[in-house]
Amino acid sequence: MQALTETELEILEETVDTDIKKLVIYNDDVNTFDWVIDTLVEVCGHSNEQAEQCTIIIHYKGKCSVKEGSFEELAGMRNEICRRGISAEVH
Repeated sequence: MQALTETELEILEETVDTDIKKLVIYNDDVNTFDWVIDTLVEVCGHSNEQAEQCTIIIHYKGKCSVKEGSFEELAGMRNEICRRGISAEVH
């Protein structure tokens, strides 16, 4: 078996690090639009317009991917969103 070159190792490491996950929020009959919008702005760093659009999608489609990143990056956001009573998962 031939050893990998330094460039091949760098490419392999970059490939492993690009395992992008999605933070998905689900619709419910409990939380208000304003509460979900405020949460997206405060927790995910969305603009008001972006948060409003995501909230409309959540309402009509039942769920929306609101953020992408590494699992480590999204797990804390998911925990805070759930702490606020909103259903969310990292996929």
